[in-house]
Amino acid sequence: MIINLRRSIVSIVIFTAFFGFVYALAGTGVAQLLFKHQADGSITAQGSTLIGQNWSVMTTFDGTKGYWPSTDWFNGRPDDTGPYGANPKQNVAGGDNPLVANGVSGESAATNLGPRSKVLLANTKELVAWWHSNGIDPTPDLVTTSGSGLDPDITPQDAMVQIPMVARATGISSARLRALVTSETNGSELGFLGSSYIDVLQLNEALARLK
Repeated sequence: MIINLRRSIVSIVIFTAFFGFVYALAGTGVAQLLFKHQADGSITAQGSTLIGQNWSVMTTFDGTKGYWPSTDWFNGRPDDTGPYGANPKQNVAGGDNPLVANGVSGESAATNLGPRSKVLLANTKELVAWWHSNGIDPTPDLVTTSGSGLDPDITPQDAMVQIPMVARATGISSARLRALVTSETNGSELGFLGSSYIDVLQLNEALARLK
């Protein structure tokens, strides 16, 4: 009886140590060695590389809270998150326009506004006018949402057209900004799936280092 009990306790200790600690640490080590980016996750000091965000209001890169003019940073596609999002409970229509800051947090979903929506038309016209006021002829991506409304990526062309605006606001030369955009461009998956893209959060983090 005592021998069987001792064997059971020893087995529990051994299996707990192996599967509870050794196996977990080994898995973490292999993940860090072979899949470091995926293992570390998408969260950075400023947000997630998997979720688009509003660049006119954000946490500053030195860790303090602050408001940043959107002309100082590269902007992503408009979406339905952040203070400009829809909130039916507050009777806020929302829409696909990051220029509207109504002070109400939005839902993590697309607006589902149809092609005949007056809100969508008004928001798009306002957004196009804002880009023109900053000397930019926007690409379609910069005034329309993705299917999810949460896309964190833009095309290299979307970033390139914003360079004159960012250069004026930051004092960084257009040549350096073009080089920055090129360095932050990711190629197609496996070389042929999809098209080249840029993660806006990572691009702006690299821009912060230039500043």
